[in-house]
Amino acid sequence: MHVGQVGNLPHMQTAPLLNRMTESGKARKPGFRLLRPHDLAWLVLFAALGIASPARTYEEFILLGLLAVFQVVEPRIAWLTTSTGALAAVATKLILAYLLIGVTGGVISSYYLILMVPVVAAATTLGAWGTLLVSLAASISYLSFLLYIDFDRYEIPPDQIRELCLRVLLFGVLALLMHQLASSSRAQARQHMEIASQLAIANRNLAKAEAVVRRSERLAAIGQLMAGLAHELRNPLGTMKASAEVLLKNIPAEQSIPRELAGYIREEVDRTNSLVTRFLDFAKPLELRRSPSDLNEIADRALDRIGRHDPPFATTWHRNFSPDVPALPLDAELMEHVFYNLLLNAAQASPGGTPITIKTRAVPGGVEASVIDRGSGIQPDQRENIFNPFFTTKPSGTGLGLAIVSKIVDEHGGTIAVESEPGHGSVFRIFLPSA
Repeated sequence: MHVGQVGNLPHMQTAPLLNRMTESGKARKPGFRLLRPHDLAWLVLFAALGIASPARTYEEFILLGLLAVFQVVEPRIAWLTTSTGALAAVATKLILAYLLIGVTGGVISSYYLILMVPVVAAATTLGAWGTLLVSLAASISYLSFLLYIDFDRYEIPPDQIRELCLRVLLFGVLALLMHQLASSSRAQARQHMEIASQLAIANRNLAKAEAVVRRSERLAAIGQLMAGLAHELRNPLGTMKASAEVLLKNIPAEQSIPRELAGYIREEVDRTNSLVTRFLDFAKPLELRRSPSDLNEIADRALDRIGRHDPPFATTWHRNFSPDVPALPLDAELMEHVFYNLLLNAAQASPGGTPITIKTRAVPGGVEASVIDRGSGIQPDQRENIFNPFFTTKPSGTGLGLAIVSKIVDEHGGTIAVESEPGHGSVFRIFLPSA
């Protein structure tokens, strides 16, 4: 070995090698596939290095083959994409590059730039400190070949010492460049992920807003229809009730069957009239009478009211009221109606003796109230329709209770949602904004 010829050996071109190594840093997605175009490029390029090499030894071909195979296999092994796996991959490439330089001449090897393979891998996976440490390790490993020189027989001229220093400094320069490129790429990737996340949130909010608009339009159309129909029904119902009362006054007491039938007519007219009134209540715009109100007191009044239900419910009621709930601008009477309806539904859906919890807590931007039962739950295909008018699962229900509840909450600028699992109960959550 003639150390004095270090500077005269042909240099490997840096740009193509760096381009190839940059491509290796991009393929980080694990998963086995067929041979991809850049995999074939890796194999061809490493084979060309072996053919172009002046040494062309058996050991050289083995190490080039191992480096090529590792570059192809690395992105397909999931563990190598973890922090520990990336460190192991960089160490493996550093060892293979060191051995390749060692079998092809050591410090005068034409393969000295192959040490940039682990340096570039570190720049793309290990961050700034990892890149610095690996570039130092590459420089030290290259300079370690000086230990194998017999300085009693050879000497290194000053110009060749400068050449060695240039090669070592080149590792640092290229490492810094690759780290800057990798950092820029990672920053752009994070920015794209943030934009994608913001777009996903915006799309979800837009979908919710569209659903609210569609539901509002549907409810407005139904409300107009109900208002017109209710007004048309009121007059004939009034005539029927008056006629039934006249019959009751004029039918002799001994004629029990006609009097009974007239009583049925009056009762059914009263029931129908009550239903028409509920239709009108749903159809007419709400006029909120807002005032600063304590939601805990409103919920407590609803609990006291449901506790006086006749017949009473065989249910255990639990209050879980947060003391830090702020006063809200509410129509206390309408909001009490909301809680009463939710508690009534929960009691009707729960077996006797099961607990029902009403809970309040302060959340960012307002207050959240929940009614939690352990009853029969709601089927998934019914969950989307429970707040629609006329939808009910009760044999004698009208399907207006939850629709009116939803309307009251909407008018307060809040939202209502349900979480339910058949056989395990339901949770109705109401969010009311503080302003």
